Amino acid sequence: MEHVSQQKKVFFLLAALVLVFGGSYLAHCIQTGGGDIAVKDLRFIGTNGRAISALLYVPRSATKKTPAPGILAIHGYINSRETQDGFAIEFARRGYVVLAPDQAGHGYTDPPAFANGFGGPEALQFLLSLDIVDKNNVGLEGHSMGGWAVQMAAAAFPNEYRAMVLAGSSTGTFGTPKGTPTVPRNLGLIFSKYDEFSQTMWESPVPSGIVNGKKLQTLFGTDQPVAIGRLYGSIEDGSARMLYMPATTHPQDHISTAAIGNALDWMQRTLKGGSPLPVSDQIWYWKEFGTLLALVGAMLSVFAVGGLLLASRAFASLNATAPASAGERGAGWYLAALLTVAIPIVSYFYFQNLGTKWFAASALLPQTITTGLVTWASLIALWSLASVYARAYLFRGNSGASFANYGLANGVQPLKAFGFALCLVAWLCLLLAVCDFLFKVDFRFWVVALKLPSLLQLRIMLSYFLPLAFFFCMQGAVLHGQLRRDGLSLRREIVLNAFLASIGFVILLLVQYVPLFSGKAMPLGESLLTIVAWQFVPLMIVVASISTYFFRKTGRVYVGAFCNALWITWYIVAGQATQFPF
Repeated sequence: MEHVSQQKKVFFLLAALVLVFGGSYLAHCIQTGGGDIAVKDLRFIGTNGRAISALLYVPRSATKKTPAPGILAIHGYINSRETQDGFAIEFARRGYVVLAPDQAGHGYTDPPAFANGFGGPEALQFLLSLDIVDKNNVGLEGHSMGGWAVQMAAAAFPNEYRAMVLAGSSTGTFGTPKGTPTVPRNLGLIFSKYDEFSQTMWESPVPSGIVNGKKLQTLFGTDQPVAIGRLYGSIEDGSARMLYMPATTHPQDHISTAAIGNALDWMQRTLKGGSPLPVSDQIWYWKEFGTLLALVGAMLSVFAVGGLLLASRAFASLNATAPASAGERGAGWYLAALLTVAIPIVSYFYFQNLGTKWFAASALLPQTITTGLVTWASLIALWSLASVYARAYLFRGNSGASFANYGLANGVQPLKAFGFALCLVAWLCLLLAVCDFLFKVDFRFWVVALKLPSLLQLRIMLSYFLPLAFFFCMQGAVLHGQLRRDGLSLRREIVLNAFLASIGFVILLLVQYVPLFSGKAMPLGESLLTIVAWQFVPLMIVVASISTYFFRKTGRVYVGAFCNALWITWYIVAGQATQFPF
């Protein structure tokens, strides 16, 4: 029977690898336009010797003899160069050379974030240095904070661009130049119907209300409500303006055929050259589908490889029967489940804001958003520890329950479990490195992305790993101790725990987005942290699944907790902005 079980794990692993490599190959074919576009991974030196990372999309038609229009496409805050791939792929398919850099302090570009015009001027200077780019036809496109970056680039080189697209962004914000009827030149503004940042960007609590705001009207040179889809000014003299308002949210601009189509429409109106195509002719979403398949396959491979590692001689001693259940029963279980779901969500904004207030960016804690998340996780873990301790020792009488019943037995297992987790996460990293080398893709869907960490990011991970390991150990103790239900199959237990871990974030998002989609402001505010919460839904489902699977195999929380702590620390740090100037 054990031999059959091993065969199943091998078969499951092979199926996962088909998803990983099949999806990565599909993504590669789409982003290269079937071989018509070269995608190059670049590093160049900017201000003060800082290394700047970028992807360069070069259509076959762009040569030194036949230079093509160029577009600088910059992502927003706590994103990376790959987030712009929908825009970049479609621009390149239309014969434009596209430079998609990592902003300052993001991705593989040296920190700090926000430095040197967010990295916009340096990136534009590099694009203009390419002999395959038509210097008379350069466009700038930026999403959110990337819009501020391209405006800083335009301010540094006011005569070196022809048109600009701001997606989910604004003028006159965070040090950027105030907009006038002629500055920026030939502006297409994409501001979504449900954009969470309408107050920050355009001083309107409701996104659709920006058309009545003085700030937008001044930019468009009118004292009347700005009409969506109407051309204001003149393309010839650089005063052209157009407002697009697709029915998406701020982060959904990246995966919206409407928003990407709006950007294509404006660039094809204002730039000369290239190979125009209908705005409806888009294929970028197949790249998203491919990298989603790769991401799913990579996560599924964790279970197969983990099962095979546990069967090896090196880690066989980790296998153990789950301890006797000491969980809640009856009404007590529902009360404990309610608190487990509610407390992390009720405290989500407050605890994170405490973290950013308590800890300024430093060499030890260099990422502001990560520090806030880790503060929240640490405080929730302390509450969970108090809950488990009270249940195990204060309210159990003479029943004999202890931390062991919650999967927290001591001994040498935690050390070996950490070694196991290192091997498993190293497998994920190797898989990603191979796909990056062969296909120049990472594992992602939308903003949920697993990227290879840089050496600096590996060092930063050391700062955040321990508190996250504490959090996942205590989450495991609650799910597999306090809330464990007897008699459930592995599949049902995974479903239950995934539900408990993620449902709070679903409720939070409903509280925020139902009013927003009804034409009102989000009742709790906190636009940025609300957008971050979207990622927690899939992440917590995967985390709970890994935790449950390995608890059933080892009878302890440590293997699952350390695996989750390692890959989630990697995921967060590699995808965040670094504010400290190393």
